[in-house]
Amino acid sequence: MMSCLVFPLLPFVLQFGVLVFFIITAIHISSLGDPVMRQIDNETFLADLNFTSLSTEEAKQKINDLLTHLIPCNPNSTNVAGSMCRFLKYGDDAFGPYMQLFNIFMFFWLFNFVDALCEMTLAGAFASYYFAFKKPDDIPATPLLSSFWRCIRYHMGSIAFGSLIISIVQLIRVMLEYLDHKLKDTQNPVGQFFLKCLKCCFWCLEKCLKFLNRNAYILIAIYGRNFCSAARDSFFLILRNIVRVAVVDKVADFVLFISKLVIVCTIGVLFFFTFDGTIGNRLAFIDSLTPKDLNYNLVPLLLIMVFTYFCACLFLSVYNMGVDTMFLCFLEDLERNDGSAEKPYFMPESLMDILGKKNDPLLVKQDEKDVAEAAV
Repeated sequence: MMSCLVFPLLPFVLQFGVLVFFIITAIHISSLGDPVMRQIDNETFLADLNFTSLSTEEAKQKINDLLTHLIPCNPNSTNVAGSMCRFLKYGDDAFGPYMQLFNIFMFFWLFNFVDALCEMTLAGAFASYYFAFKKPDDIPATPLLSSFWRCIRYHMGSIAFGSLIISIVQLIRVMLEYLDHKLKDTQNPVGQFFLKCLKCCFWCLEKCLKFLNRNAYILIAIYGRNFCSAARDSFFLILRNIVRVAVVDKVADFVLFISKLVIVCTIGVLFFFTFDGTIGNRLAFIDSLTPKDLNYNLVPLLLIMVFTYFCACLFLSVYNMGVDTMFLCFLEDLERNDGSAEKPYFMPESLMDILGKKNDPLLVKQDEKDVAEAAV
């Protein structure tokens, strides 16, 4: 299970690859149109560039008018003396905006797909630990790899469908942001109000869907159900235990936030004294690695702290997924089992003591007997 701690490197690499692919595709789509060339007469053009009495917006508009009304030219032909054929822009392509929109949608879908795949993989690994009755004997030798193989082999459709729902909502949010940007100068307070309400509603919808999807992925990893059944069952499971869910979720969020804060502050203090020379004066090895020509330590210190926070979020997400998975496993265990020989509890004995639960004494004795025989 220690391999789970380095597992976040996989989604980071995959999502970075998705981002690079999206940027390259967007650049290629932007250059689909034919290049627009304009002939510029040096003396005439420079004489027209008189912006002394113009504001910034007026100057931009004048430059745009000058470039637009220039004579088209062919860069392969002989230019007129005193003029040159310059590239202005790529011409508009009829399908360009639609292709960019599709590119954005596919970026969201692939990004969320990678995220969902990794969440379900971690959920399967943690669930295999929880539902191992005899720990560590019943735990698979490679729980993370086994869970990853199950996701690839059986649950790709559920992952794709769940990530598709999130991607559609995110695309709608992008379109609303675009409308807000285009209409920000309009003097229509009613329209602005409804637009902001829509943005708020879709933000809340995205958060709720991510929460439901996350719990659906956990039940899929446990039982192998389809996405819709798992989403329905996880929703009602949470609804039946809403108080426990709220308490555990908020406590876990608070603990993880404190952990991130401690990590970032610790690294920040260490590097502050490193740049200051306090640590380097006592440790020659650190002093040899410390740059001596830093005139302003704040900028590299802030960059290091931001990078540290990013790394902390990346690796602590494993613990967050572990808490959510273990908690849903606990709720399922509590509802489906009663401690009898046919339906024993899988939760640890310490947790059973807290809840006042216990397994059948005969089952416990049999388990102790098996342990003794294994020791012999």
